[in-house]
Amino acid sequence: MAARYEDLLPAIGAEDLGFGRWLFAQECVFLRGVVKMDGLPPADHPEIAFAGRSNVGKSSLVNALTGRKTLARVSNTPGRTRELNFFQLAGALNIVDLPGYGYARIERKLSDQWTKLIFSYLRGRATLKRVILLIDGRHGIKDSDNEAMEALDEAAVSYQLVLTKCDKLKTAELERMLRTTQERAARHGAAHPIVVPTSSELGLGIPELRALAAAASGLEPATLPGYKPAT
Repeated sequence: MAARYEDLLPAIGAEDLGFGRWLFAQECVFLRGVVKMDGLPPADHPEIAFAGRSNVGKSSLVNALTGRKTLARVSNTPGRTRELNFFQLAGALNIVDLPGYGYARIERKLSDQWTKLIFSYLRGRATLKRVILLIDGRHGIKDSDNEAMEALDEAAVSYQLVLTKCDKLKTAELERMLRTTQERAARHGAAHPIVVPTSSELGLGIPELRALAAAASGLEPATLPGYKPAT
């Protein structure tokens, strides 16, 4: 029997799915945009960062996760996001939208400055729990993605690969891409073994990614005001 899209999603328990759904439905406020390391907010909350090539669909995914249409700006112009944008979720978890990498038309000097800022943050942020590294599901891991993975390995920063725009693929194509990406991830020491296929447009894989990000944050549900386990 041919696989369905749903068959390719990671198996997540109902309790974890419920906590992820609750957490990402809470108030999410913009903290600040950062262009220099000395502008970072205090490291007093766990952080989950989102990274990926320019135009990989990062802003769309952040918006889908939080159930908001305009939390992170969506642009058709690759390389437009030039800051580390910090948001705070439920007063307990920081979400960090990192500038895209790998866009050749951006002035090289400026691109190098962005890259230096991004990886200075990744290497030096003790509260960073995981990087969600987005890979375009239509194209797979590119050279610049592999460079990012190697840098994260070197910095010993835990990261999880997420395939975006998977609604553009037939199920058999997605199955092959997922298998190939998992094989590539297995070669990297800091990569999480689970690769999540997603579609921000259709909402596919979003509940599973919420649950995985919530678990990675280390937050204890019982300590968060207002949280009640689903019954």
